[in-house]
Amino acid sequence: MSTNRVLIIDEMHLSIISLLESRGWLVDYRPDIGRSEILEILGAYVGMIIRSKTVIDRQLIEAGGALKFIGRAGAGLDQIDKEFLIERNISLFHAAEGNMDAVAEHAIGGLLAVLNKLSQADAEVRKGVWRREANRGVELQGKTVGIIGFGNMGSAFAKRLQGFDVQVLAYDKYKSGFGTSHVQEVSLNHVFEHADILSIHVPLTFETANFLDQSFFRQFHKPIFFINTARGELVSFDTLNWAFDQGILKGAVLDVLENEKFQTFTSEQQASFARLADRLQVVFSPHVAGWTVESYEKINQVLVQKISQEFNY
Repeated sequence: MSTNRVLIIDEMHLSIISLLESRGWLVDYRPDIGRSEILEILGAYVGMIIRSKTVIDRQLIEAGGALKFIGRAGAGLDQIDKEFLIERNISLFHAAEGNMDAVAEHAIGGLLAVLNKLSQADAEVRKGVWRREANRGVELQGKTVGIIGFGNMGSAFAKRLQGFDVQVLAYDKYKSGFGTSHVQEVSLNHVFEHADILSIHVPLTFETANFLDQSFFRQFHKPIFFINTARGELVSFDTLNWAFDQGILKGAVLDVLENEKFQTFTSEQQASFARLADRLQVVFSPHVAGWTVESYEKINQVLVQKISQEFNY
């Protein structure tokens, strides 16, 4: 076993290979490898680079007896047994900084689309329907935007809002002292009371799964537009439909869904998603907010830099 072999198990921008090799790592790029083969060969590697092909659980970690690090080419860490990695003294790196700008721009684009009814207007004009009054938009200027979660993604979104003359409120359960002249650090209740728009930027954990339930949305003092570019499991289809029916939601930007594999929908999910998909006030995208041409490569640069800083390659 070489002391500097790295296994890449997911498809990535090919720059990852040269970036690692230029720092002395021996790279095996195996994007088509399956879990059973990973388990068989992982013991020969000190590092593994992943996206989301397979769960990084105790079984897989134990198979990598020589592992010194795992690198996640992206932001989410919900499929990784982080506690067991700590127990085994295996470093974990991720690259949220690589796609935070992409996520922020996507959130802005989706918000402007839903405020201005662009999906509806585009579909109608393509059919030869010219309805101006029915497609009258709402301006972002002057609105109060609430952000929950002020890490890489939330702060990047707040930065992109600076040119729109809005009030930005931010709440983060695990951070404080981040307020600026543009961002007001507030309590969650303050967000509930004042927000016209809500954008979620929290990771998926046991604490946040289905965090956005009916009791959460009931606390808003006025109808809101909702943006979710974080994780779909934070809020169910049923809750979103309920919030629309109650008049709590005026529109939604959804880059993520509670279940993103349509073929595995339960009958209840099928029915609930169909209701959601019929709503013209919803703008969907297929979990691509952080998946731009630029971020695909920037993620590699961030990840390799972090690995190199710790292991001196």
